[in-house]
Amino acid sequence: MRLAIPGDHFPHVCYLRTLADSRRIIEKAKNAKRAVVIGASFIGLEVAASLRQRKLKVTIVGKGSLPLEKVLGRELGSLVRDTHEAHGIKFYLRRTPVAIEDRYVELDDRTKLDCDLVVVGIGVRPNTGLAEKAGIATDNGVLVNEFLETNVPGIFAAGDIARWPDPRAGRIRVEHWVVAERQGQTAARNILGAREPFTVPPFFWSNHFDLQICYVGHGGGEDSVAISGDLKACDASVIFRGDDNLTAVASVGRDLENLKAELALERGDEFHAF
Repeated sequence: MRLAIPGDHFPHVCYLRTLADSRRIIEKAKNAKRAVVIGASFIGLEVAASLRQRKLKVTIVGKGSLPLEKVLGRELGSLVRDTHEAHGIKFYLRRTPVAIEDRYVELDDRTKLDCDLVVVGIGVRPNTGLAEKAGIATDNGVLVNEFLETNVPGIFAAGDIARWPDPRAGRIRVEHWVVAERQGQTAARNILGAREPFTVPPFFWSNHFDLQICYVGHGGGEDSVAISGDLKACDASVIFRGDDNLTAVASVGRDLENLKAELALERGDEFHAF
């Protein structure tokens, strides 16, 4: 998605979609001193950390009360915010930008954030235009069955655009490259006639300076949350359950435990943290 506010066309406003976009941001960062990152989700936060490591002063603007709260829960969202703040990043949360000028970004409360570089990370929409023209069913992505096949026989979809019936979470669409890679492998085998259902739980990781989060499954905003371990010590798992069933596990410093959670999700077994 793109911003639709005054100034979104200025040359110091960047998006991150392609390798060329990444190189453009890196090049502009060489001569920049202050950056405003619009969006407090994965892309925005990881870009912010990268810019901070390049010695820029970085401010993040996000419309939520905590970064990644909808995905990771309040406790882990707080840890992510604290980690970024400990490295000098400043947050303006529950705020939205209303205009971009040559040397600042103006927020909805009239706050003006000085900057000479703006990076926008406010999410993406699936590009379903080609599929729709071909008569393929879409609904927030290309609809596929458990074999990743569309309603048109012989046509398959995988990756960010595919919305498939996950056996645990129902029909979902996930924008993480590990999922795309695994789905691509399954789709390729099914194109060759394997008829293999895609049942692997979604998995991703995200790095924030020295904090690495591993997440497996697909939780929802209404899930109950339980913490095993000590988040502040970066030795914990956050366990999400919906209707008493395990839906996802986010781990910090517990890679083996996260792998065991993935196996439990795949088999439908109960999961017990350390």
